[in-house]
Amino acid sequence: MGRLAEKEGQGSRVGSHRLKGKVCGGKKVHREGNGRQCAAKFLRKRRKGQDCRMDILNEIAVLESAKANPYVVALYEVYETNNEIILVLECAAGGEIFDQCVADNDDAFTENDVIRLAKQILNGVAFLHRNNVVHLDLKPQNILLTCARPLGDIRIVDFGLSRRMDKKTEVREILGTPEYVAPEILSYEPISTATDMWSIGVLTYVMLTGESPFLGEEKQATFLNISQVNVDYSQDTFDGISSQAVDFIKSLLVKNPRKRATAEECLTHPWLNSLPHPHSHPHPHISTRPASSLDEPETSQSESEPESPNPSPELDLIGSYLVCPGQGGLKAGRNAFSFRDPPFPKRPEIKHELIC
Repeated sequence: MGRLAEKEGQGSRVGSHRLKGKVCGGKKVHREGNGRQCAAKFLRKRRKGQDCRMDILNEIAVLESAKANPYVVALYEVYETNNEIILVLECAAGGEIFDQCVADNDDAFTENDVIRLAKQILNGVAFLHRNNVVHLDLKPQNILLTCARPLGDIRIVDFGLSRRMDKKTEVREILGTPEYVAPEILSYEPISTATDMWSIGVLTYVMLTGESPFLGEEKQATFLNISQVNVDYSQDTFDGISSQAVDFIKSLLVKNPRKRATAEECLTHPWLNSLPHPHSHPHPHISTRPASSLDEPETSQSESEPESPNPSPELDLIGSYLVCPGQGGLKAGRNAFSFRDPPFPKRPEIKHELIC
């Protein structure tokens, strides 16, 4: 994760482009001129003594390649200083879905809410997979909402661990968040698009039940549960939740990656095409409040898809990041997007300025 930029009530200047406003959690900024609320992600180019610049460029390339998909967070601008690269991103004002995953009663998701959001997550992930990109860190903290009330649309964020897949090259890495990693990561077997699908299975389980299926008292116990696929599908855990929902999760929490459902297959699953559920009873964790309409996108609540401003010559705006290699070669050893030429020119250090 990037270092959060500003404390509440402060602002900063990025190049000649001033970002200001009350910052919630150190992330939100307003762009002077159009006043649009954005999220500024500050990423250090060196972390723990290692050069991380190419990892950041990989994240930028993934975001740029996915800009046609409405469920991936939009990247507006990129700035660079001597020490940091700053991503100016769409602001998803509703926060993480994690907050509602662990909520009780009226603040929790209904099953119909979960169906609606799962469809959006799968549409976003299917788009990435069609373009040979795997996210590798899908979890409630990396799925944001454009609006909490009424329930908005999702945005997939944080592509810092994402990788570009290639049929000729195997990717074997130990990465991800312990509760959500797939068995093949723990056994150091090749990563594939199926690795993301396992995480979506865990994510759906958490959204429906408010419980983490593999979480143990310590990390090793969690890893053992994952490797043995120890999952509780009992009636007590899924009380009031439809059997189709359980079947959907079971199609994803499969140890053999080749036998897991793909994102495209999940989108045709009966559970995601079965609204409404007239005979299902509310789970203690699941709210009984009315679900948002599936037929009415929450575009009015979203900060997404604004017109990008024309960069003026005096701004230290990095324009060349827009050149994405697409189907080009991979970075040796990391299977990330590669850049033939350095996309960012060297910039003098930019000093932050407090705005009273």
